[in-house]
Amino acid sequence: MDVPIQKKKFSNQKLGLIIGALAIIALIVYVIMQTSGGSKLNVQKERISIHTVSNDIFQENIPVNGIVLPITTIYLDALEGGRVEEKFVEDGAIMKKGEPILRLSNTDLELSLVNQETSVYNLLTQMQISQNAARQNTINRQNQFTDVENSLIEAERVYTLNKRLYEKGAIGRMDYESSKNNFDYQKERMKLSEQVLSEDSISSKLEINQAKSSYARTQSALELMRKKVGDLVVRAPIDGQLTSLDAEIGQSITKGTRLGQVDVTSGYKVRVDIDEHYISRIYNGQTGTFTLNNKTYTLVIKKVFTQVTNGRFQVDMKFEGEVPEGIRRGQNLQIRVALSAEKEALLVAKGGFFQKTGGNWIFKVSEDRSTAYKVNIRLGSQNTEYYEVVEGLNPGDKVVTSSYDSFGDVEELILK
Repeated sequence: MDVPIQKKKFSNQKLGLIIGALAIIALIVYVIMQTSGGSKLNVQKERISIHTVSNDIFQENIPVNGIVLPITTIYLDALEGGRVEEKFVEDGAIMKKGEPILRLSNTDLELSLVNQETSVYNLLTQMQISQNAARQNTINRQNQFTDVENSLIEAERVYTLNKRLYEKGAIGRMDYESSKNNFDYQKERMKLSEQVLSEDSISSKLEINQAKSSYARTQSALELMRKKVGDLVVRAPIDGQLTSLDAEIGQSITKGTRLGQVDVTSGYKVRVDIDEHYISRIYNGQTGTFTLNNKTYTLVIKKVFTQVTNGRFQVDMKFEGEVPEGIRRGQNLQIRVALSAEKEALLVAKGGFFQKTGGNWIFKVSEDRSTAYKVNIRLGSQNTEYYEVVEGLNPGDKVVTSSYDSFGDVEELILK
């Protein structure tokens, strides 16, 4: 009798498929756990930076670059055009106010000066002739007035005498009337002479004043022309050092050309470039500090230039107190400009972590210093060394401040 053979439930092939499927499921679970953020990463302590959160004095500031400039700079522009005939000094010379720097020649300008001088002299001659004629005319009118006055006196004398004689019947009426008419006539002549003399005096004064005014205007034009010719000699406007002199003998210079500048060497200022983001927070009186040769110096903002160029604006700062010894024009300084007053705050050191987290979270080290885990934080103001911690950390907490770029998306660091 045949014995039935029982069939196996799982063949070797099916068993292999099951094991393979389980392996794939395990791999998928591992990947999900890795991508879900719940993974850990081993990190060597020597390769990261750990700092302690602390309460300390905090002042918000920004780092800026400044360049040392003379306290005052006066630019030399050619007030008149011409040809460079002579250079009295070279670039870098120490100048006194009024000392000549170079001389230009301009024949057209010099010829105009000669013509202007001739015009003034001609006008002056004409004025003298007119004044002499007016003076002679006045003398003649005064002589005529004297004659009229004398005739009036004589006519009055004859009239008075004839009146008494007529009243006594010594002379006839015709003689009396004749003397009276002559007296009345001389009185009218006297009034007319007085009026003519008065009008002549007014006319003479007006003519003289007009002549003087015309002469003064011409004289002013002459002085202006002389000044223009004098400007062909370029002189130092102030005491200082001549820099950037750009002119050679024989070179033609047009009016308004920048020839150079004179720097006042008695003091310095610092011209600073600042990002336009801070333009609403920068004002006169704010201070900044920099360190040179292991010594800290203070600067004060004295002028803010609100014009923005390429995303930046400029301010001028002056030294407050001591000026660094040996500082030179054109020297670059690294300055920290204060944006707020000093206050006590919870601080965390600046580091590469901010680029990854944006200040929203940080790795906090456990008390046994064996691990570091993510904690949410909120940062406030900052300066060149610290961030102000608004919430999420406490004094004494230790945090990882170095770069997180190599950590990926892990949730926890195993510190070894």
